[in-house]
Amino acid sequence: MTLWQRLQQDELRGVHYAVNIFVATTVLWMVVKVYGDANPIWAISSMVATSDPQLRQSLATFKGRLINTLVGSAIGLVFIVFGHTEWQLPTALALSVLMSSYVVRVPTMWRQAPITAAIVVAGSMQHHDTLGALERGAVRVGEVLFGCVVGIVCAWGLSRLWPLREAPKG
Repeated sequence: MTLWQRLQQDELRGVHYAVNIFVATTVLWMVVKVYGDANPIWAISSMVATSDPQLRQSLATFKGRLINTLVGSAIGLVFIVFGHTEWQLPTALALSVLMSSYVVRVPTMWRQAPITAAIVVAGSMQHHDTLGALERGAVRVGEVLFGCVVGIVCAWGLSRLWPLREAPKG
């Protein structure tokens, strides 16, 4: 099968995804870097993880990422307030896995809870005051959530401009 035949067979899904990533990255770069005066890498990585050529899959990923990000950030913020030990990071990550697995039980993006807890807690280790650590943690979580929102909005917009059929199974 030639490259052109492969492209036609999958309705240019890879090109569709590349356009989506290009547009969303540009939006995030402009907003976070230029207007927010911050490094947009957290927002961009979240957008990439949320995006998919199929809107239905993007929505499922967005829901899982949003819920598990909130779980991880809540646990991370609690650990910032109540603990400053060398055991803070591994304990926060382990607790976020348990909460995500057994309490929240949203399997899509369940790894996001410990990732977010790590981002929040590790970011706090650079600050010696709790308030500064909480502020930095909240900003990082905001960047992650903003990236998710931009990713889903761009996926939705592109699905309206360039609709794709459901991907074949297998």
